[in-house]
Amino acid sequence: MMLDVEFVRSQFPAFGEDALKGQAFFENAGGSYTCAPVIERLTRFYRERKVQPYAPYRASELAGAEMDEARARLAAVMGVDTDEVSFGPSSTQNTYVLAQAFRQWMDPGDAIIVTNQDHEANSGPWRRLADEGIEVREWSIDPESGHLDLEALSELLDDRVRLVCFPHCSNVVGEINPVAEITALAHAAGAFVCVDGVSYAPHGLPDVGAMGPDIYLFSSYKTYGPHQGIMVIRRTLGELLPNQAHYFNAGTLDKRFTPAGPDHAQVAACAGMVDYFEALAAHHGVMGSTAAATGSAVHDLMRDHEIKLLQPLLDFASTRNSVRLLGPKDAENRAPTVAMVAQAPGAALAERLAAHDIMAGGGDFYAVRALEGMNVDVIHGVLRVSFVHYTSEQEVSRLIDALDAVL
Repeated sequence: MMLDVEFVRSQFPAFGEDALKGQAFFENAGGSYTCAPVIERLTRFYRERKVQPYAPYRASELAGAEMDEARARLAAVMGVDTDEVSFGPSSTQNTYVLAQAFRQWMDPGDAIIVTNQDHEANSGPWRRLADEGIEVREWSIDPESGHLDLEALSELLDDRVRLVCFPHCSNVVGEINPVAEITALAHAAGAFVCVDGVSYAPHGLPDVGAMGPDIYLFSSYKTYGPHQGIMVIRRTLGELLPNQAHYFNAGTLDKRFTPAGPDHAQVAACAGMVDYFEALAAHHGVMGSTAAATGSAVHDLMRDHEIKLLQPLLDFASTRNSVRLLGPKDAENRAPTVAMVAQAPGAALAERLAAHDIMAGGGDFYAVRALEGMNVDVIHGVLRVSFVHYTSEQEVSRLIDALDAVL
């Protein structure tokens, strides 16, 4: 089934704004447009329910109920229990808190595995555990392709490894890593798994329960929602790690790793993300028998559309002698996040594209280790163009024409 892009775009107020008309948005990896249901819920909360939630008066009861609704519905889409979903101010902050919990739980001589394919948010906090005597082992990318080889991971795993951290896909390499397979390898060695899903989740929320990782992190502002970090922490690990919140919240799984109070309005507004996914499913006739099945169907709609649009862009970039395309050339196994190294610095190319009404970005995108691992000059940087399912075929054609003009 083909995605109805016209219907999709009608769900995003940004496409009707005069200030944005005529411009094609290709910096979605930095943050997506917000869908109408999220905006409506956020506005309603601020107008009608901006009170302390969970008190016994009507406005407060409604505020608490909307926050609970967001957690429950997101958990159902991802195939996990409601209290296994936690909210925080950002994925970076959430990872930092989790690293502190592991710091208290692990012993000197224990080991963790990190990659140099990741955004710094799922690398730096874990690497700092070396200061506490924890051994940090790096699962390194191939310097040409940026690929993470599973055999290399197997060689790093032993009974001292407590945690394996890696991205679902990198924000500059774009290759989709086999989460279920990697998780099974790590679990077989007795290690837990932390997956950075920030760069993948905008292309369809995954069934985390089916894939099996112990931690899955993503950002709602990249999945058409407000600026929150969302993390799944499975019960076995969540109850094993030391509490990081107020001592009296130690027995509540969805509060154990959020030491600061949540942004009530933004948490509540996250239910609008599920409203949007369900509207997509209903419009295309793919509502499932469960929330996870509906989420999977919407995921496939998004991915099929993105793959169709992505391949011509990859073909263009991979045939330019003056351009180094980072990551796979095949759209089937990568997200539509495309980083390129050219003669001009990435930021300069992004500026040139802006003159063609193409919104893109240039720089290192907090993936310094990944770029260095592929021998890319970080100061020179890359040009990154990224899109999601609401991007049209015409916009991708405009992008390719603009790239041809500026490269």
